[in-house]
Amino acid sequence: MSATLEAPESGAAFVVELEQFSGPLDLLLTLIREEQVEITDIPIARICEQFLLRIHSLGLGEAAEYLEMAARLLRIKIQMLLPRRGDEEEWEDPRAELVRRLLEYQQMREVVDVLERRGEERRARFARGYLPLEPTPPPSPLALALPDLLAAVDRVLRLTREPAVHDVVPRALDVDGAIATIRAVLALRARASWWDVVAPEAEPWQVLSALLALLELARRGELRLHQPRPFASVEISRDAASEAA
Repeated sequence: MSATLEAPESGAAFVVELEQFSGPLDLLLTLIREEQVEITDIPIARICEQFLLRIHSLGLGEAAEYLEMAARLLRIKIQMLLPRRGDEEEWEDPRAELVRRLLEYQQMREVVDVLERRGEERRARFARGYLPLEPTPPPSPLALALPDLLAAVDRVLRLTREPAVHDVVPRALDVDGAIATIRAVLALRARASWWDVVAPEAEPWQVLSALLALLELARRGELRLHQPRPFASVEISRDAASEAA
């Protein structure tokens, strides 16, 4: 394994090119595979130490993305050592976000590997053919007077429209508000549908808030979700166990 590091010029970013790793997530996933542990149950202390040793051995002390991942691992390690407050079910695992990113990256890597294997199989099976082309006469030189060229440029400039600029305003999710709405709907009826808690003209942040709220209430055991067939509306019902309690 080798690494090529280029010293940055004044004001330029630090460039890191590795033959084996394409980023901090790739390095972290490699360490998890070498340690033979489950992604969903990462031993943060051991993986954090291995990650720090690896970036030190590769000379990545100035690579911001690797340092940011090292800081994230140290923060998770500290959170794991802190005493847990409240009920065990309400405790949120600090590794959850990192596990989600690793699973998404692993899935992407698997898709890339499959496509590369398919490409190699296709190249091995189908050889490139060669068909001699019939000789064609060389193209005649472009004959255009300067006034005609200027007139064509003027027409293009007149037809060109200025690009539309959209201001993207971030909107925070309101999961707590969506939970309150879902509870109010289920207080009036035992069963509801997706469109009972999400309006047809809802904005994307409202749809995502409602989806996260449904998943959270299902995780708590307050309701059940059922989709009878693909692309059908989601059916929401109160959980019998929670009503009895």
